Amino acid sequence: MALTLADIEKAAAIIGPALIETPCSHSRTLSDICGCEIWLKCENLRFTASFKERGALNRLSALSPQERQAGVIAMSAGNHAQGVAYHARRLGIKATIVMPVGTPMVKIENTRRHGAEVVITGATLEEAAGAARTRSQNFGMTLIHPFADPLVIAGQGTIASEILKAAPDIDTLIVPVGGGGLISGVAIAVRALRPELQIIGVQARLVPSMYNAVRHASLPLRGDTLAEGIAVKEASALTADIVRRLVDDIVLVTEAELETAVATLITIEKTVVEGAGAAGLAAVMADAPRFAGRKVGLILSGGNIDSRLLASVLTRELAREGRLTELWLDISDRPGQLAMVASVLGGAGANIIEVSHQRTFCVSTAKAAHLNVVIETRDSAHRDQVMAELVAAGLRPRMP
Repeated sequence: MALTLADIEKAAAIIGPALIETPCSHSRTLSDICGCEIWLKCENLRFTASFKERGALNRLSALSPQERQAGVIAMSAGNHAQGVAYHARRLGIKATIVMPVGTPMVKIENTRRHGAEVVITGATLEEAAGAARTRSQNFGMTLIHPFADPLVIAGQGTIASEILKAAPDIDTLIVPVGGGGLISGVAIAVRALRPELQIIGVQARLVPSMYNAVRHASLPLRGDTLAEGIAVKEASALTADIVRRLVDDIVLVTEAELETAVATLITIEKTVVEGAGAAGLAAVMADAPRFAGRKVGLILSGGNIDSRLLASVLTRELAREGRLTELWLDISDRPGQLAMVASVLGGAGANIIEVSHQRTFCVSTAKAAHLNVVIETRDSAHRDQVMAELVAAGLRPRMP
């Protein structure tokens, strides 16, 4: 099926009455930080916290009465699952969702809360997809694919006209890429409405499947990524063909860059995004000269991040900024040494967060002890000042 702007406009008419239009706003502070004009399309503010509702609802709306009666099945790492589950229940359709082992608990519980039966199986999304296809054949359920479906792609593409209406002067659009459904729909719409606009896809460096498919590369797929929402191990032929024809570039971002982007959006915009949702900002911050002076639209594609994982991301970012630091010190095992270290740290303005005192496994002499301290400082310059004062006090602090 050759998708056109007309298919996307038809999808918009079908799903529009059931979906709110999410904000698309200019970020003055992020623009200052990045050296370009940043516009944020906040799909993380949807009811299910993801753009995936668009394609799911468009596909569900096309079911025949007999297909509705038999029910639907989908495989998903979380966001497509919630979109299908929520709108299936709203339309009175039974839904089964197959999710791979390791899917964040927040996505599993939210999917169940929307009334779907959840089956956890398969180490990867591809293995979950195989299980979903088998169940579809055995029980006569319609398979709602997360990206390799023209109606799903058309639904995702409806986001493009909303962005261009809110920010008509943008010259660059950066889109997270997993299976490619979102960027395919967006690219079809943009090439019809604003053919000169630059479209850039972004993937996690750990899972560069679309990058490999489009660039005929063979970069390894190496494991877990913060951006599990775009951790698709194999691009579909349908979306890969669209991306090759209509997308200008695919870039890769590291895990540290994704973490920094998640933390930055919380700190600056006070908005929670998952790793995939922060991928666009990660790409801009990682290569600021490329986007300098441009007018850039970013799609915050989802906000379903596990609270424990989010806490870890924020804490790790504090460490990168020099605001949390782990120190190792070897001290004499005699009274007053721990108090002396605490006095030096306190006098330097550092806050002690954690401390542990080890004698038995100390690698130095039997008269020594190993001290492990986590301190909080204002920034990296303050941390360096604290280190200097410890040295001046006759201590030799080390960072692991």
